[in-house]
Amino acid sequence: MPRVAHFYGIAIYMYYRDHAPPHFHAIYGEHEAVFDIATTELTEGNLPRRVRTLVIEWAEAHRNELEHNWELARVGHPLDAIAPLE
Repeated sequence: MPRVAHFYGIAIYMYYRDHAPPHFHAIYGEHEAVFDIATTELTEGNLPRRVRTLVIEWAEAHRNELEHNWELARVGHPLDAIAPLE
């Protein structure tokens, strides 16, 4: 599972050839959550509220890059790094 971004102790990962709908995984300490790329909705897991807010803010700013990486992952190509939240 390649890490595509890291900021404020939050790691963002995508699995190769993962199941639909397009999504990414956010890991913060012992917490892990899955977010839908199109809606930025939390679909699985849990994160502290402030961390969840940061992940959503980041995902909304980088939706196109996340969608592009999803397509790369589906065909097994290397994923692009995405800029962290500033």
